[in-house]
Amino acid sequence: MPALRRQLPCLRTSTRQTYLPSARQPSATPRNGSQTMNVSQQPSLSIQDRPAAELSVIDRFLPLWIFLAMAIGVGLGRVFPDLGDALDRVKVAGVSLPIAIGLLWMMYPVLAKVRYESLGRFQAQGKLFGVSMLLNWMIGPVLMFALAWLFLPDMPEYRNGLILIGLARCIAMVLIWNQLACGDGEVAAVLVAVNSVFQIVMYSILGWLFLTEIPGWFGAETTTLAISMGDIAKSVLIFLGIPLLAGAITRIVLVRAKGATWYDGTFIPRIGPTALLGLLYTIVIMFAMQGDRIVELPLDVLRIALPLIGYFLIMFSLAFLLAKRLGFGYAETAAISFTAAGNNFELAIAVAIGVFGISSGEALAGVVGPLIEVPVLIALVYVALWLRDRVFPGETGERRTA
Repeated sequence: MPALRRQLPCLRTSTRQTYLPSARQPSATPRNGSQTMNVSQQPSLSIQDRPAAELSVIDRFLPLWIFLAMAIGVGLGRVFPDLGDALDRVKVAGVSLPIAIGLLWMMYPVLAKVRYESLGRFQAQGKLFGVSMLLNWMIGPVLMFALAWLFLPDMPEYRNGLILIGLARCIAMVLIWNQLACGDGEVAAVLVAVNSVFQIVMYSILGWLFLTEIPGWFGAETTTLAISMGDIAKSVLIFLGIPLLAGAITRIVLVRAKGATWYDGTFIPRIGPTALLGLLYTIVIMFAMQGDRIVELPLDVLRIALPLIGYFLIMFSLAFLLAKRLGFGYAETAAISFTAAGNNFELAIAVAIGVFGISSGEALAGVVGPLIEVPVLIALVYVALWLRDRVFPGETGERRTA
């Protein structure tokens, strides 16, 4: 078993794929002639030796779907040049009604997954909670602010979009990355629940500070568009508050009626994938309305991607090192690190559209976010598993669920 454990990231009970002999074959001799393993002494175990392979086809190829949605949107915009004006006739809080539907649609399934009942558990983990708050709500926004100004000093729209991304803490994909890296599921669930609620309170305040006030402290140019804290708060309350409330009510009602096992095992798998449909629908409409400026997209994507890649790598490394120094085990360290490194792009896109408009560079920067996040975070899953074997010898990680 030690040799097997070195080759494979973490062991878990499963019926999907077996690496040990079945009960009908008490023993088997591997081809290399190594010691025989007896299943009467070993449970049936499986392993995700390739974390990317455990992602669904939808999640694994998310960048491809986003590029296709962009292409479809551009095509629709050219075939129907008046489509943007038609879609913009009816608005909700300054946002085109079709876009508003897409924004709410992509947020609801994500927030319905959050285990809000786990919020009470953070009181027993004060140090862990403090570290996560420091990383997510102080270091993360400041780091993205610095990288945005460093890489995009001449492109204020994209810079603002990156800042909005840095303020939006991850509440969805982090659970997937944490699971693939054998992180602590209970810790991740608590941190996601805290971030979901905390964003309602702090996102508008921090957005206003980082966009309109803090740049002036260093003699830099503040955003040229008049933005009030109320503008950001309105978008947050509509496009985060409404789906968060709906998600919380859904979870409370259905868990009481059907039980947590049915909710997490049946209901969530049915509605979860629709969040991606909402995101892709929104991207199609966005790019249908942006017109000829999409021609410059390849270069713009590269300029936006560089600070995003830097952000993911720095935040993950810093969180991993800090958690290790503070004495956390591997499973908790992985949960803290992926929570700190990920971002809530759905919220950033919603606020960018609500405050700056559907055709803004801020909205475009938000769309680039998940293009970069998926491949980089998959790579960091491999990094985390590699570090586990070297920095946390003897630990296999665990996948506790809340």
